[in-house]
Amino acid sequence: MLVAPSWSEVGHSECIYSSYRDLISRQSETQQMEVLKEKVEEEEEAERAEQAERAERAKKMMRPMEVRKEDTTRTQEMLRDLERKLSEIEVSIPEKPSTFTKDAIDTSKLPLSYQSNTPKEEHLLQVADNFSRQYSHLCPDRVPLFLYPVNECSVPKFVSTTIRPTLMPYPELYNWDTCAQFVSDFLSAVPLPDPLKPPSYLYSSTTVLKYQEGNCFDFSTLLCSMLLGAGYDAYCVYGYGSQDLCHMDLTREVCPLTVKPKEMVKEEEKAPPKKYAVKPPRDLTSRFEREQEIKRQEGVKAEEEKRLKQGERLAEQESAKTDPLHGLRVHSWVLVLSGKREVPESFFIDPFTARSYSTQDDHFLGIESLWNHKNYWVNMQDCWNCCKDLVFDLGDPVRWEYLLLETDKPLLSLTEEEDDGMNDDDDVENLGKEDEDKSFDMPCSWVEQIEISPEAFETRCPNGKKVIQYKRARLEKWAPYLNNNGLVCRLTTYEDLQCTKILEIKEWFQNRKDMLELKHINKVTGLNIDYFKPGHPQALRAHSYTSMQPEMDRVMEFYETARVDGLIKREETPRTMTEYYQGRPDLLSYRHVNFGPRIKKLSLNSAESNPRPVVLRHSLPTSHPTHVLACQKITERFSRNPAKPADEDVAERVFLLLDERIQLRYHCREDHLTASKREFLWRTEGDSKGNKIIMTPDMCLSFEVEPMEHTKKLLYQYEAMMKLKNEEKLARHQAWESELEVLEILKLREEEEAAHVLTISIYDTKRNEKSKEYREAMERMMLEEHLWQAEAQLDYLAPFLAQLPPGEKLTRWQAVRLKDECLSDFKQRLIDKANLIQARFEKETQELQKQQQWYQENQVTLTPEDEDLYLSYCSQAMFRIRILEQRLNRHKELAPLKYLALEEKLYKDPRLVELLKVFV
Repeated sequence: MLVAPSWSEVGHSECIYSSYRDLISRQSETQQMEVLKEKVEEEEEAERAEQAERAERAKKMMRPMEVRKEDTTRTQEMLRDLERKLSEIEVSIPEKPSTFTKDAIDTSKLPLSYQSNTPKEEHLLQVADNFSRQYSHLCPDRVPLFLYPVNECSVPKFVSTTIRPTLMPYPELYNWDTCAQFVSDFLSAVPLPDPLKPPSYLYSSTTVLKYQEGNCFDFSTLLCSMLLGAGYDAYCVYGYGSQDLCHMDLTREVCPLTVKPKEMVKEEEKAPPKKYAVKPPRDLTSRFEREQEIKRQEGVKAEEEKRLKQGERLAEQESAKTDPLHGLRVHSWVLVLSGKREVPESFFIDPFTARSYSTQDDHFLGIESLWNHKNYWVNMQDCWNCCKDLVFDLGDPVRWEYLLLETDKPLLSLTEEEDDGMNDDDDVENLGKEDEDKSFDMPCSWVEQIEISPEAFETRCPNGKKVIQYKRARLEKWAPYLNNNGLVCRLTTYEDLQCTKILEIKEWFQNRKDMLELKHINKVTGLNIDYFKPGHPQALRAHSYTSMQPEMDRVMEFYETARVDGLIKREETPRTMTEYYQGRPDLLSYRHVNFGPRIKKLSLNSAESNPRPVVLRHSLPTSHPTHVLACQKITERFSRNPAKPADEDVAERVFLLLDERIQLRYHCREDHLTASKREFLWRTEGDSKGNKIIMTPDMCLSFEVEPMEHTKKLLYQYEAMMKLKNEEKLARHQAWESELEVLEILKLREEEEAAHVLTISIYDTKRNEKSKEYREAMERMMLEEHLWQAEAQLDYLAPFLAQLPPGEKLTRWQAVRLKDECLSDFKQRLIDKANLIQARFEKETQELQKQQQWYQENQVTLTPEDEDLYLSYCSQAMFRIRILEQRLNRHKELAPLKYLALEEKLYKDPRLVELLKVFV
């Protein structure tokens, strides 16, 4: 049973509680006093230690004067030595990165539109300010909008009016990828002053192009202007990007030039099996074991790739640091919507790197707003999943809040229920009222026409050079003609992420006289490959080699259409040479030559005169030191000649020079399985006179699928053997010419690499001196001719002075006569002109009278069409008569005035003024 406590017990318990609180408070005060005491003791100890240090320094300073003098002398000598050593050290002071500031811009020469706003622009700024205040009130948790930053003249300008759509006069800048690449190469990126806020200024594209610097907003504005001019549906975007995107860091991205295009594997159509074809031998190996072996190899390969990728990922994670500002970094890029210019899908363009990204990419973390030259839209969608869930339907006012009512994007229509639910009374109330036009057109852009000079377009990069670091790659770009060897681009690929071990180097060239386009250097294998454009003196297409020395491994490819012999490819090793042909009249498609060891000759001729001595027959004197068989075997293959039977059409012939044999293999018929073969054996025996070869049956061994009588005759075999002998000589000669051509090409390539001459177009008047001199001479001649014609037209005394002897000084009598003749001639011209006008006036009047008389006579019989023609003629004739009458009256009024004006000019003419003073 619970009993309530009495009041005395309650009071007693309160006293106990109060005494307990007092005890606790006294203990806390005691603890605080102890802490304060400890702090005071620590401060006193620190003061005593500082006083001891001061006393010790004072003792050191109170040394004897002699000791101090010696120390001073030593110290001065040491300082002088140190100064001398430091003066010899060259310290390179790093250049401070240039900052694109407003103070560096010369605003005095900018047009008036840059320095002030029109009334329409002021109205637009008021609308934008009202929109911004409403937006801040309705969305207080959102950041302020980027609406009207100041320009280079500190004048606020709406962002949409800063975009100036311009179509560049260069065909290369008509597509989005080339436009983006030009902007990325031409401008230098400047970071934002505050990475968490948009800039307070936005300069014009003309100023950005002039100084070749800008931040991401300047990049986007220029690129958007070019894309809109080229016909794309482009928008500038203000949002948030990753750290790599904002800092233009591509060290984690793969260089696009290193990505190999996917090869399209064409499935070869299998020929239908022949009915009587020989079946291949049965495969007795286990198909299951073969499949298991393939799976095992694929698994090992996939495991190896996975291990490498995991190692790369770990290395990147170790090198990469977490960004504390992730999701807060402000960035600007360009959005291209689908629809125009056959764009199938919307995508982003980063103006810093000119790379395109999907709208689902993780680099883009959110969007605040976007704009073009017509309107401004605010994103009302949630960006919790970056930009992956955003819908870029700008006509949807729920997802995108627009600034101006006049928008080219169709708005979403109301549903039928909402349409039926509208109050019909509003239509009655508004009946008779004038509709107020609440729309507001975007003012014209205040930016001048964007122009890029041909010199700037050719130079591209600032100062003509730009370096981009990728993942395991380094890309360098130069302007044309900046390097003496024509180098415009170099891609260096590395093996490791630290870029210390070089794998390969690719160099691109332009304007080379030797038509060199690309040089590929593999540092691992030492293989060099040179690629040429059409136009090389030797019609080279590609040249792969490890050394420029002769008789080394190399492969040469040629443009077959530029060569008479149709050579496509030549492969060479120290002992062999293989050539491939196409389109030859003799249908030769392949030649393979086997060489023996090189001959050491006693003559003074170098290897250039006889690179690899071919076989010399025993008919030559054997005392010569070069009579050693070097060319051992020549193999030639031919394409099928439809004009010949297959049994007579040679498919392959082999010249075995050491064994003195010739082997022939003919083409196989379509309905046969085997082909005919024939082999000839050489013999050096001759007849009694020694000028003919004795042909015997054992000198020709043949296998014929369908034997024929004429092929067995010795005469046929003899003629075939003599023909093959001539073909052998020709083959040896062609092999020798090929070797000479190889040496000639190598010598030419060495000269081209040493000289690296560049070609200059005749239209390039800046670099082409001959074209420049010719153009200046033509301009000078045209100017002189123009001045001469102008003087001849203005000189009214020229016809009369031509009658006088040249170089003779005028007399007073001649001057008076010149004046009188000039005035009389002018008077006669005025009279002739008046008579001409009078004659035309009278002629028109007479013709009109004749027509009127004709009309009076035939008025009754005229048709309506004839009357219309008569009235039309009368109207035109009266118009001509009235004009002639006005011209005649005007001529009569102006003729005396013109005569007096000419007379005054003659009296004031510098050639006659001194001689006519007496008559004035």
